[in-house]
Amino acid sequence: MFRKAMCGFAVTWCLLVGAMAHAGDPGLAGWEKGGAYDRLFDVSESDSFKGKVLEITEITPMPGMAPGIGLVVEDKKDKRKETVHLGPKTAVDLDGIALKEGDMVKVVGAWAEIDGKDVIMAIKVKKSEDVELKVRRTKDGFPFWGMTPEELAKERSGQ
Repeated sequence: MFRKAMCGFAVTWCLLVGAMAHAGDPGLAGWEKGGAYDRLFDVSESDSFKGKVLEITEITPMPGMAPGIGLVVEDKKDKRKETVHLGPKTAVDLDGIALKEGDMVKVVGAWAEIDGKDVIMAIKVKKSEDVELKVRRTKDGFPFWGMTPEELAKERSGQ
C-alpha cells in the first residue's frame, strides 16, 4: 500500500514540477490568471464523472489563445460526449500518466459555457487510484501553469 501511495505522489510531484518549468512560457497566451478564459472557471460549478477517453485533441478555447490540450470523454452514466479542457499545450504532459484513447478516467472540473457549448474545465483527470494528472488546485481552480515557484512549493507541501 505504501508503495502505491508513493507512486501516486511521484506522479503528482512530476506534474507539478513540470508545470513550474513552464511558468512564463509564451505558449500560455490567453491562459493567464485573470484572463477572459480563466474568469470562466467557477468552482461552484464543480462536478465529476467517469468515462472513456474517445479523443485527445488540440484545442483553442477562445480566439487568440495559445493551443491547448483537450479530451472528448464519453460519460459512463449517460453516454454523452463531454469536452474536457486540460490546459495549455506547453503545460500539460499526458505522457506522465500515459493517457491514451480508450482509457477509462474520472474527470473532476467545473462546467463553463464557451462559444455556446458546455465544456468542463479540468481540475484533474484520474486514470487509476494512484495515477492522475492534476492541472488546477481543487479548492479554487487556480491553474498550476500560472503559479509561481513559491506557490507550487506550497501546493506540493499541502499547506
